[in-house]
This record gives sequence, structure tokens and C-alpha cells, in this order.
Amino acid sequence: MKSAFDRAMQQLQGMGQPLLFVVVVLLISMLFPAGAKFKYEYERQQAWNYGDLVAPFDFPILKSQSELNAERERIMQTAPAVYEYAPTALQNAQTQFTQQFAERLAQDTQYRYRHVAANSGRYLKYGLALLERHFEQYILPAATPEVQQSKQGVIMLVEGNTYREITRSSLPDVDAVRATISDSLPYTPLPEVEFLLPLLRDNLQASLTYSPTLSQQIRDTELGKMVSTKGMVFRGNPIVQKGGIITDEVYEVLYSFEEASKSQEMPHSSSPWVFLGYLLLTTLVITIFGVYLKRHAPFLYKRHSKLAFILLWILIFSYLENLLSHFEDISSYIIPFCIVPIVVKTFYNEKVALFTHLAVVMVASYLSALGYEYLFLQLLAGSVVVISRIDTRDWTGFFYLILAVFVTYSVGYLGLSLIKETHIADIDRSIFIWLFFNAFLTLLAYPLIPLWERLFGFVSPITLVELSDMNRPLLRELALKAPGTLQHSLQVANMAEAAAQSIKANALLVKVGALYHDIGKTINPTYFTENQMESNPHEDITDLESARLIIAHVAEGVKLAKKAGLPPILIDFIRTHHGTTRTEYFYRKHLDVSKLPDGNDDAFRYQGPLPHSKEETILMLADSIEAACKSLPSPTEDELFQLIDKIIAYKLKDGQLKESALSFRELAQCKAVFKQIMRSVHRARIAYPESDEDE
Repeated sequence: MKSAFDRAMQQLQGMGQPLLFVVVVLLISMLFPAGAKFKYEYERQQAWNYGDLVAPFDFPILKSQSELNAERERIMQTAPAVYEYAPTALQNAQTQFTQQFAERLAQDTQYRYRHVAANSGRYLKYGLALLERHFEQYILPAATPEVQQSKQGVIMLVEGNTYREITRSSLPDVDAVRATISDSLPYTPLPEVEFLLPLLRDNLQASLTYSPTLSQQIRDTELGKMVSTKGMVFRGNPIVQKGGIITDEVYEVLYSFEEASKSQEMPHSSSPWVFLGYLLLTTLVITIFGVYLKRHAPFLYKRHSKLAFILLWILIFSYLENLLSHFEDISSYIIPFCIVPIVVKTFYNEKVALFTHLAVVMVASYLSALGYEYLFLQLLAGSVVVISRIDTRDWTGFFYLILAVFVTYSVGYLGLSLIKETHIADIDRSIFIWLFFNAFLTLLAYPLIPLWERLFGFVSPITLVELSDMNRPLLRELALKAPGTLQHSLQVANMAEAAAQSIKANALLVKVGALYHDIGKTINPTYFTENQMESNPHEDITDLESARLIIAHVAEGVKLAKKAGLPPILIDFIRTHHGTTRTEYFYRKHLDVSKLPDGNDDAFRYQGPLPHSKEETILMLADSIEAACKSLPSPTEDELFQLIDKIIAYKLKDGQLKESALSFRELAQCKAVFKQIMRSVHRARIAYPESDEDE
């Protein structure tokens, strides 16, 4: 009953991963476009790869954006400026003139203008009449830059409720009228006319006032009359023939047809078949990605937090793509997709980074309104990141990577544009600006790495370097309490690092894992051979007790590691470095004195689990090989190599590597590295054949 219950619980736990994938698909389904996509792909100056296309319905030919912009600019320049007539302008001018005339005459205490004083009524009447004569015409303000926007020089005159257009040249402005007065006044019959000149100049006002509100209303009215079409294509008219070149004119017709098709399908935009199509695509991509992770990255697939970390990237960039699609002024080319392979590769490997990037880009691409070029550029830039060396400890190298991403984007876009456009001047240069910001935002990968590290329990190269410091509390305690174990750990670290480098695994991770894998031996250090001086405490206890104490160093190490706050990935090295192997020495010794039932060796076996990752497997092998080879007194090269072969063969036979991601080819490479290092460490002598003289 218990075993059946355990199997049921394992099956329930195994449902967690598929459930995560289902949740991701459902969340992405909320972003699916409502309408069906246009079924044709077309580009300027490219051949039409479909059959002859005939208009299935009538539709208008839309003006291009450049044509609309040019027409809008023309309207803004030719729309007349609006001026309002001020009927009280003459009255105000005459009132002020009369007041200032009296004030100036009173100030003439030296009697410079005797004739004016004697004939003040005549001079006043003449000045008022002169003002009235000039105010009979409309007078524009002195500075009228608004009028210059009209190429025809037409303004709109508003007098009461009456609107009428009038040419600019027919109306004087204040400066022109003042100049006329200055030129004509000396020829009047009045002898002291200079008395009137400053008064006339100061009180002459514009009778027209520029109205920005009414002018804008006129422009808005004219803009509202703009027509966005420039012709019609009637049902049955040919649009393009198979193999024909899509010229600019054909492109405009195809674009108009596409927009008209969307309008035709609008009543059916909520069709469940459209939703089903997007759902099938999403499910297919996510399923293939899940199968890859399960088969080729089980160390990631089996852990819910790590799997959630990978799937979260698909959701983030899908929603980001959907968000930017609502902003016309922001291009989707600004989205820094290359953050994904940078961060994922930092914590995992190139293959996981590549497939994650593929899944993210494929889902985002069909949610985007952009075409295959968008997908192509993102895949191209992501591939550059995957094949590049990423070391977040090296800022210079990181900046070079960002530069490589920008160059890849730019060159790729330039090549795609040259294929479409007939001339380099026709390329949309604004895209290069968005690509620059894309590369700049990719720098966010650097601060995101420690953030993800804390949220999901990862460990970055920077943290690993810090943990490898021999002054860290656990390593310092290991050096003080179990110096022999420390030397063993250092040797295992060197072996594991070299083997990992040979198969391009995470050498730094396995090196640091090796430094900490035996920290549990600090609890009872003298019970381990490398720390014993003269006496052997195992002689005073039973074999079962000895096996229990030896096996306990794994659990004790896990406790110490958790208490010290080591990352979970390093704690896994402690758990798995013995797998479920048997303490063979005490097991054999116990068999000599008491017979065990067949297969009942649980008390002599480690609790596991078995190693999953390549790095955990390498550490298990290096640990066993280093300890076993140390027991050989002055071994020959053949003896060393045979022992190494025997140890690895036993691990395979005992099933210790059955859950490992390490391939047989990689295992052979690691074995060769172990042999080379052990030969150097032990300075193995060659067993020469005996000569006849020795006989």
C-alpha cells in the first residue's frame, strides 16, 4: 500500500511541470489578436510568389503616409490666417489723440508752437480727420508672421458674423501707414505740422487683430476635408500577376487591399477559428520547447522554480510585445530580446539559452504586426549572443558583446532593406535609432543577473568567485578542523575543473562545488582517513556505526551549507557527490562477521539523490577517483588507469549515472583527463619488461 501511495504522490508531483506549460499558454492566449492575419506576404521590389491576384471586392487606393504628410503640410501652409476687425479702433485712437494733443500743448511753456496755440482747433480737427481717413481702410498689425504662412498671401477677414477672404497685398500694416503719414504730412498747408507728427504716429493702431483660435479652426476644417484615398480598384480588376515585381504603385494597391480586407473581416473578427489558430501555434511552440527541456535539460525541467524562470521569459516578452503594439510612436525593434540568451546562458548553457531564445522570439513574432524581417533579426542577434563568450565579471567583454549585438542588428537590417529598396536613400533610417536603444537596453542584463539569482536561487560567476575565497567561514573551518579533507577537496576541484573544461561544462561551478562537497566532515573529522594521524577511531565501534558516521557527513554538510546560506545549486553537489553508493569497505568487513540477507545493504548506502547535471556527475567521479588512487602505494601507470576504469565502470553498473546528463562521449573525455592528472600527481612509473639479465 505504501509503495502505491508513493507512486501516486510522485505522479501528482510530476503533473507540476505540464501544469506550468498550460498556465503559460493560457496567459499568452489573452494576448491573441482578434482579427485574422492577412494571408499574403509582400515586399517592395520583390517578386509576387502567389498566383494571379484579382480584386474580390471594390476597395479604395489609400494614399501613402508621405503623401498624407505632404498634403497636411500644404494645408498648414496655405490655410488663411484669420483677422478680426475692431470697430472701436478709430474711436479709441481719436480719444487718445485728443487727450495727448491737449497735454502736449499745455507742456509747450516756451511757446515753440505759437501757431498751434493760436489755431488749436484747426490743428486738432485736421489730426482727427487724418486719422479717420486712414482708418477707412483695414490696417494690419505691424508684425504679422502668421500671414507669411500663406503662399498666396490670403487672409480671412472677420467683421461681425461675416467671413471673407482678402489678399494680403491689398491691406497696409501699421508701419506702412505711419510711413505714409510721415511722408505726406510736411506737404500740408499747416505751418507747424511737426507738432502733429508724433501724436499721429503714436495713436495710429491696427484695426485688425490676429485670432489664433479662429485660424486653428480654419486649419482643422481644411484638414478635416483631406481625403485618404486616391482612386478605386473595382471587383474583378487584376492587382498583380504571379512572378510580377511589386513596384511602389503595386505595393500601394496591395496595402490598400490588405487594409480593406481587415475592414471586410471586422464583423467576424471575434471568430473562434482565429483564436484556435493562434492557440494551436502557441501550444505547438511551448510543447516542443517543453519536450526539449525534458529530454535534454532534465536538471532544469524537474525543478519547478527553475522551469518557471525559463517560462517566465516567454510571458515577459509576449506581454512587452503586446504593450508596445499599442504605441504608434514606439517601434517594437526597441525590445531587447538578447537579454534572454545572455541571462539564461549565464546560469545554464548555450543550448538552453538558444532554445529559450527561439521560443521567446517565435511566440512574440506572431503576436507582432511586423513581418519575417523582425523574426529574422531577433534570431540573428540571439545567435551572436549564444556563440559569444559571456563573462559578467568582465565589463569590457560585456560591452564588446553589446556592440556586436548592435552591429549584427544594423548590418542585418541594412541587408534586408537593400533587398527591398531600389536605392539606399529609401531606407528607413529611424530603425537604426531604435536598434541602438535596443542594444543599450540589453545592458539591463547585467543588473538582472543578481536579481534573478536571488529570486530563483541561481548562482552567478561573480558569486562563485566570491565563494571560492579560502577565507570564507566554511572553508576556513574546514582548513582548521579537517586539513586532510581540504587537501582532498582542492585536488578534486582541480580534477573536476579540468574535466569540465574538456567538455565545455561549467568549470567554475564544479570547482566551487568540489571545495564545499565534504564540509560535513568537519563534524567528525578523525573518522575519515585523510584526517587520521595514528589512531583509528573506527577500531572501537561496529561496522554499522562506522558506516553511519561516514554516511552522515553528507547530511551534516547540507545542514552547514544551509546555515551558511550557500546557494541551492552548491548544496546539490553535497547531496549528490556519493549518489546512492555503498560504503564498500565497511560493508565487506561487516560481511566477514555477519551474513546480510540478499540486497539488504541499505544501512551501508548513501541516501542520494543521484547526480543530474554534468557538473554533479564530474564531481562524483573525481571524488571517487582521487580517494581511490591515493590508496595505491607507488602505482604504475597501468595500475592507475585500470583503477580509474574500474571505478567508472562500477558507477555505471551500480546505476549511479542513470539520471546524469553526461553523455558517453563526454564521459570518455573526462576519463582521459582524470588519467592524465592522476599520472602527473602520482608520478606513475612505467612498468618496464624484465630483461634477460634480470632473469
